[in-house]
Amino acid sequence: MSACSGPEDAKVVIIGSGFAGLAAASTLVKAGFKNVLVLEAKERIGGRVNTTKPFTENIIEVGANWIHGQKGNPLYKIAKENNLLSEGTCASRNMCLPRSVSSRDYFFKEDGKPVPKKIVDQVSSLFSKLTDKAFDDELAPKNKDLTLGAYLDDAFGESPLAATEDGQQVFEWCKRTECTDEACSSLYEVSASQISNYIALEGGFFNTLGPGGYRAILDFLLKDVPSETIKCNAPVKSIRWDLAKEGNCEDKRYPVQVVCENGQSFEADHVIVTVSLGILKEKGATMFEPALPANKLSAIKNLGFGIVDKIFLFFEKRFWPEDCEGIQMVWKEGPEDKDVYTALSEGDAWKATWFKKITGFDTVARHPTALCGWITGREALYMEKLQDSEIGDTCL
Repeated sequence: MSACSGPEDAKVVIIGSGFAGLAAASTLVKAGFKNVLVLEAKERIGGRVNTTKPFTENIIEVGANWIHGQKGNPLYKIAKENNLLSEGTCASRNMCLPRSVSSRDYFFKEDGKPVPKKIVDQVSSLFSKLTDKAFDDELAPKNKDLTLGAYLDDAFGESPLAATEDGQQVFEWCKRTECTDEACSSLYEVSASQISNYIALEGGFFNTLGPGGYRAILDFLLKDVPSETIKCNAPVKSIRWDLAKEGNCEDKRYPVQVVCENGQSFEADHVIVTVSLGILKEKGATMFEPALPANKLSAIKNLGFGIVDKIFLFFEKRFWPEDCEGIQMVWKEGPEDKDVYTALSEGDAWKATWFKKITGFDTVARHPTALCGWITGREALYMEKLQDSEIGDTCL
């Protein structure tokens, strides 16, 4: 460790410019640190937050949409104190989950016929009660190896609703939608006993931001950070974090050296790594020199990391009712049915029906002629490789 007298002399390199990285930079700068550098691999900051204005002055959140929870949530605190939250009609949720189904959600079968509202209400209500049991830790003591999907199948099978075709199909819709909330390929990959480790913060689940979107919070974090502090298009190749002990650093005052893909290197007293779990899974075993401790590598390997994508459709005119908040698709045989999921997992057969993983298309705040679809898992990853025109043709 270098003999720094204080923040005036300490060098800090932050890897990643998502909210964690930018919050760290903002905090350090306000605390008096003068030598702070943020390295970002992409051409933009924000991480999974990506606020855009592709067509009009109104924003589209390509990435994160909401602030989940209020009490103890620093993002909500910033948004609330700086009047960045949405009010009125735009403040309502714009994604349909089983626990948030309302009369403004329109459910349709594969043949285009509507699903009876009574069935939707009954099944979604039961599904929410069953998942609440898992989140309330009621399953942990005796169901260590049980998956969330298997638990839900067994529990729902005891209901008279499971004996009806409509009930079963709405139940499968609920499972696909829960995949979006859990960011997984299938609920058969999610532990029923461990899901209670996720603690939801108190307050509204869907806290919608105002006209500035998430970008407004980014701007708030950046207001005290000098522009030269952030370096984009700088993917990191290696982090040599034990140089003082090795004694092989050109500038022996600094124990850490960060080397970028282009060969540029930066010495530092401290390095804060804020990259996503996905990046750590891809590069964690080779990025650090020396390697991370075995328990850290094991945690990176064993923690699940899934994919959630959005599909935006823009129309010249709205064809759905004005009070509609979403058009939900109830497939006759969906990919979240256990037998179908298992059968289609062999080979590439599932690719032919990738679109059946789309839960539905919800309305988009401030864009009256736009819809946003949600898709997860392997189907989402496959969809990313398709041309926009093919995706659009399939959805329409």
